[in-house]
Amino acid sequence: MNLVFFDIECASVNKNMAKICAFGYVVCDESFNIIKKEDILINPKGGFHLTDRKGERGLELPYDYAEFKKHPPFPAVYSFIRELLEDKDNLVFGHAILNDVKYLDLETRRFKLPPFNFEFLDSQIMYMTHIGDFSRQFGLEYITANLNVEFTPHRAADDAYATMKIVEELCRLHGVSPLALAGELGIGKGRIKGHNIVKPTSVGFEKYVRDRDAARERRSRNRTKFYIYLSRRKKKNGGKLYGQIFTFSRNIEDDVDRSIPYVGKIYEEGGMYSQKLSDSTVYVCEEDDSTVRTKNARQLGDMHIIDIAGLEELLG
Repeated sequence: MNLVFFDIECASVNKNMAKICAFGYVVCDESFNIIKKEDILINPKGGFHLTDRKGERGLELPYDYAEFKKHPPFPAVYSFIRELLEDKDNLVFGHAILNDVKYLDLETRRFKLPPFNFEFLDSQIMYMTHIGDFSRQFGLEYITANLNVEFTPHRAADDAYATMKIVEELCRLHGVSPLALAGELGIGKGRIKGHNIVKPTSVGFEKYVRDRDAARERRSRNRTKFYIYLSRRKKKNGGKLYGQIFTFSRNIEDDVDRSIPYVGKIYEEGGMYSQKLSDSTVYVCEEDDSTVRTKNARQLGDMHIIDIAGLEELLG
């Protein structure tokens, strides 16, 4: 069995169309000996309108854009790409591959070509599972910097090569073959068939989503409980904290086993609590807190910032 790593660059992308301008791929054996590496340039039959993932600033592809016009459009290379990806003796990989699979599907719709039918694995999901971090998307440049892999970002064949090196390193670290790597990491293949695209699955990612959703629900319940308690507090005239208005960081506020007793003591001592930083005179946070509310509090020059130990000292 051979391994196929591919990457796609587009001249422009929108919800209903992806004008592919480059299909890069690397074919290697199961020991990662490269059999072929190629960048196929494609006339996108349209102008270049490139943006980043947020749809904002323009990206520059490392090509001479005029060169694309010298090459045939997607239908001329469709059969080759389809044969490469649908060959049952090939195991197909990509990085954040779901986007590239969607681009292929959109091009078959655009040119009224038969849809693709193949399975695929995602090196990005493999890497995230390997390090146990699903909180962000890890790009090729970030990962390959740690692997000392040199490549030209956004040159399709080089991106495919970088994807190969990531999978090779993961195989080495886990001591398994490319065929066994997905099973070792608890990852299932994605698939495209008849315009129907199924995402790759990951046991680790599914657990992360369950834990994340449970944490969100728990925070939501705690915030409701906290503010119901807060709404029932009444200002007391006098006391050692009279005139002081406190605000807690989100992390402390959401820990109702701590925050509710603290707020109760603040009101007993004549102080008050507000969610608005602009009303607050004392802000309480952990020293290493880097949440948005804490960052905003630190930017207020007249804000008195203390930690939990400082709060407990004030409360006696």
